[in-house]
Amino acid sequence: MPLLNIKGLRKSYGALEVVAGIDIAVNAGECFGLLGPNGAGKTTTLRLALGLTAPDSGTISLFDLPVPGKAREARIRVGVVPQMDNLDPDFTVRENLMAYGRYFGLKDAETARRIPALLEFAGLEHRADARIDALSGGMKRRLTLARALVNDPDLIFLDEPTTGLDPQARHMIWQRLRELINQGKTLVLTTHFMEEAERLCDRLCIMDRGKIIATGSPRALIEQHIEPEVLEVVGEEVDAWAEQYGRGLCQRLEKTGEMLFCYTRDSRALLEHLKSQSSLRYLHRPASLEDVFLKLTGKELRD
Repeated sequence: MPLLNIKGLRKSYGALEVVAGIDIAVNAGECFGLLGPNGAGKTTTLRLALGLTAPDSGTISLFDLPVPGKAREARIRVGVVPQMDNLDPDFTVRENLMAYGRYFGLKDAETARRIPALLEFAGLEHRADARIDALSGGMKRRLTLARALVNDPDLIFLDEPTTGLDPQARHMIWQRLRELINQGKTLVLTTHFMEEAERLCDRLCIMDRGKIIATGSPRALIEQHIEPEVLEVVGEEVDAWAEQYGRGLCQRLEKTGEMLFCYTRDSRALLEHLKSQSSLRYLHRPASLEDVFLKLTGKELRD
């Protein structure tokens, strides 16, 4: 039985249907990703799953309890890392964890017993008495993650957990999330970082305009939708080169700005040819989840 089971879920705001009849099943012990452009419906889906927003139609089961009807009981076993940090600036690191434990009905003595391990997990052992405004962005994000674990949840919802972090802080969060996965925790993750999804997710779905347009493991989605090799080609004569040579050497070409993307199943002839083109520069790489994402959702900017 999935820990989270969503069927036929719909939610509209006025004339805009934000979630348009989606089905999601999240199994125990997996990291499940929700990917999509801005406005795809990812955050609304999380809010619906937690019972914070009422659906227009469809069913939601969380730990075999109906949501929103039994959402409060279900959330006892859930941790949440929101998109924006909402730590209490008037409290210290330790006091934030203590206060959050009370939300779950934990006695202060029990929360205090858990805090040292949570601080170690977040790499904040020496900042327990620091006020929130004295922490860096990465520290605040790690504290928000540690706070979500204060009730020892079985399922953790993470809404874009590394947005706005520098690469070092992002990699540390990824390391901590892998530790949770290895401990058998179940994660539901929304992210804009395709590398994050490839590294962490066992399965994922890609959402666009409120609908799920693809579901599977990262590797399966790449194999299903994209040729295995990609060459990114740029240069003043790239358009003329594409017309004269590229279309005959690639399975598929796409132009985005100044960059030409050449998708191929066998790059040997293409690479040999490009070596003789002094006016062009190129990068050869394997296909990625980002290629799948852009193919399915388009390359136009979403606001």
